[in-house]
Amino acid sequence: MKFQRHNAIRELVAHALVANQDELRRKLRRRGFEVTQATLSRDIHELQLTKGPNGYSLPNGNGNGHSVIDDGPPSVAEIMESFGLEVKHAMNQVILRTTMGGAQPMAAALDRERWSEVLGTIAGDDTVLVICPDLKRAHEVESRLRRMLES
Repeated sequence: MKFQRHNAIRELVAHALVANQDELRRKLRRRGFEVTQATLSRDIHELQLTKGPNGYSLPNGNGNGHSVIDDGPPSVAEIMESFGLEVKHAMNQVILRTTMGGAQPMAAALDRERWSEVLGTIAGDDTVLVICPDLKRAHEVESRLRRMLES
């Protein structure tokens, strides 16, 4: 189990921005690994991960979710992987629950991507209200965000 968990940590750090231990723990949980903070600290030490202003990096310098070329701000899918918790819809609105502080980056990512089904967003600390033109498109947005959350 430790070997598989270490491989999952390497993959997560190499391919996605991982800013802190709590975020890494959540990403591991989504992959089926329930770990305590103490276990995660040991794993980070054993894997010789370093933490800089952009998050964790592997000993070979790879990580932080960045490749050699930085292609701009994170996508909705990347933000969802880091902060998303729950998605629901009510009438023509979609409610997206995030970790504390995750709503603003999520709303900004949705606004940047200019999905045709989204008229606008309003973000608090841990909740984003996504406004759609009608019930059908709200359901489409909910489904799209749910697929991201569950992947």
